[in-house]
Amino acid sequence: MSRPEQDHKAAITGRLDARILNTDVPGLGPVTRGKVRDIYMPGDVRVLVASDRISAFDRVLGTIPLKGQVLNQLAAFWFETTEDIVANHVLAVPHPNATVCREAEPLPVEVVVRGYITGVTSTSLWTQYSAGVTRPYGLDLPKGLRKNDPLPEPVITPTTKAARGEHDVPTTEAAIVAEGLVDAALWTEVRQTALALYTRGAEVAARAGLILVDTKYEFGVIDGKLALIDEVHTPDSSRYWLADTYDETRSPRSLDKEHVRSWLKSVGYTGDGENPPIPDALAVELAARYIHAYERLTQRTFEPAPQPVHDHLARALAPWSAGAQP
Repeated sequence: MSRPEQDHKAAITGRLDARILNTDVPGLGPVTRGKVRDIYMPGDVRVLVASDRISAFDRVLGTIPLKGQVLNQLAAFWFETTEDIVANHVLAVPHPNATVCREAEPLPVEVVVRGYITGVTSTSLWTQYSAGVTRPYGLDLPKGLRKNDPLPEPVITPTTKAARGEHDVPTTEAAIVAEGLVDAALWTEVRQTALALYTRGAEVAARAGLILVDTKYEFGVIDGKLALIDEVHTPDSSRYWLADTYDETRSPRSLDKEHVRSWLKSVGYTGDGENPPIPDALAVELAARYIHAYERLTQRTFEPAPQPVHDHLARALAPWSAGAQP
């Protein structure tokens, strides 16, 4: 654990018993639970509350202290940092774990942009490339690439959105248009926007001493226009490497949930059946890595949300209860 991460270890350990598995905010109506976020729909807005759940291999695996707060606050930073590139769904961030959003019509694909070839899951570009898959995601890749090598240029490797508990399915840009998932004109806008977002993210990351390896975007349509939704450039949706650890060994240190994916694979779990419990020590280390990424990228000191979180959430979100508008 690096010095910036060690500095947060005591605070993280103190929150092990306060991890947010589920929320139930009074007055916001029924809750729908995604893999990480709890979703409320009071009135004509959508309230996203980031829990501390962690998912990998399309499964919810457990909880990581303070993870939801990091995700919500870092996504808010990136939505603001990229709003000159594309509109987004954010209306307000009234609590460190909560975002109030415009309702959007989501596109039925996840748009993954990769600047490096890496990964351990079945949908990762390295897994398919190293297995000899011909033209993975419809791409023509050069021969002889090693794991964690940079690609000649960023590429898009889209997947269809899987139902909860099922795996995302790799597809191609051509298939997305041919199958009518997204019409051709809109897809052109999506791909241009996704590549511009990745370029911006990589630039900001580089200034922070990080490499934005790859990232996932979700888009929707709001009032007839393309909008960025869900989250953006968080350690859940992106891979980050410490730039000063990327060398000829090609074993850079990550500040994202790849650390947990790698641990799961090392103990023989690849997404099928019941997952092994995440040890507290691993949970603390991952939380520290997430906070380290947050502080590097935002240049802000991370301050844990006040306790008890559920009471503060209820007060912060009261203006939206029963459909009321602040």
